[in-house]
Amino acid sequence: MFLAIETSCDETGVALFSEEGKLIADYLYSQVALHSPFGGIVPEIASRKQLEVLHPLVKKALSEKGISPCELKAVSVTFGPGLIGSLLVGVCYAKTLALALEIPLIAIDHLEAHIFSIFLEREVSFPFIALLVSGGHTALFLVEDFEELKLLGHTRDDAAGEVFDKVAKLLGLPYPGGPYVSALAEKGNPERYSLPRPMLDEENFDFSFSGLKTAVYQLLKREGKVSKEDLCASFQKALCEVLVEKTLKAAITFKIPRVVVSGGVSANQYLRRLFFDRAGKEFEVYFPPLRFCTDNAAMVGYLGWVKWKRNHFADLSLEPYARAFYKRLKI
Repeated sequence: MFLAIETSCDETGVALFSEEGKLIADYLYSQVALHSPFGGIVPEIASRKQLEVLHPLVKKALSEKGISPCELKAVSVTFGPGLIGSLLVGVCYAKTLALALEIPLIAIDHLEAHIFSIFLEREVSFPFIALLVSGGHTALFLVEDFEELKLLGHTRDDAAGEVFDKVAKLLGLPYPGGPYVSALAEKGNPERYSLPRPMLDEENFDFSFSGLKTAVYQLLKREGKVSKEDLCASFQKALCEVLVEKTLKAAITFKIPRVVVSGGVSANQYLRRLFFDRAGKEFEVYFPPLRFCTDNAAMVGYLGWVKWKRNHFADLSLEPYARAFYKRLKI
C-alpha cells in the first residue's frame, strides 16, 4: 500500500494506492470557504490550515480502509511548485513518515502530476503534447516519457485560471470566479464584444493573458453597463481560442497527433468542446475526469507508483521549491 500527499496550495489531498497501481482511496479537504471572503488565497492561512488538517486526514484514510501505517510501502509527496509554506507542511510530514517507518520517500513535481492525471482513467501513448492550464500555470510540453518532459512555451504573465478569477472580480462575481464566469458565458453571445487573442499569431508557443484582462477592464470602464453574460462569453471564447490554437500548432509542428489537456481549467466545458471541434479526426484529445482536474492526491499517488516501480526515490534532504523549472526546448 502507498500513501500520497498533496499540499501545494490551499487543497489538502491524501490518497492510497495498491502495489498494482490501483487507486484505493482519495480524500480532499478544500479551503475555498476559508479564502472566499478575501477574494483569493492567503498563503499564511493556507499553510496553517494544511498543518491543522493533514494528519487527521491521513489517519482517517488509513482507518476507514483498515490499513496500519506499518503496511505502507512508500510515501509520495508534492514538493513543488506551489506555495512554499503549504509545501513545507506536506514535505516535512512525508519525510517524518518515511524516516519513522523506514520506507522510501518519493518526490513528485506538481505540474508533472497534473499532466499524467489522465492515466488515472486511461493510458495515452507517448509521445504527446501536453497543455497544462490552471490557476497558477499555463504551459505546453512535449512529453516523451514519464520523466522526459520538454517545455515548449509558457505564460509570460498571468495564468489562464488566474485571469478567469480576475475577470470575475472585475464583474463582482464570487471567488473562485472561474466557474461563475463559465456559467454566465453559457448564456451569453460570444460575438458581442471584440477582445484580443494575445500572441495567437506569434511564431512561438508562449502565452500572455494580462492584455486580455486589461481589455476587459477597459471595456467595462468605457461602456459602464454591459451584459455580463455576453462579456463572459466573449472573454471565454478569446482565451480558449488561444489555448486551443497554440496547442494544436505544437501538435502540427512536432507531428504528434495526441494532445493531453490537464489542470483546473481543463474542467471548462467550453474549452473541451472547442478542442474536440477543432481537433476533428486529425488529433486525439484527452482530458482527465473532472474530479482529477483540480489539485488532488490521486495524481500524486499514480506518478509516485510509477517512480516506485523504477526505484526513483528521494532522500531526507529533499527541499520544496516554489517556482517551476524545466529544460526549455529550443525551437
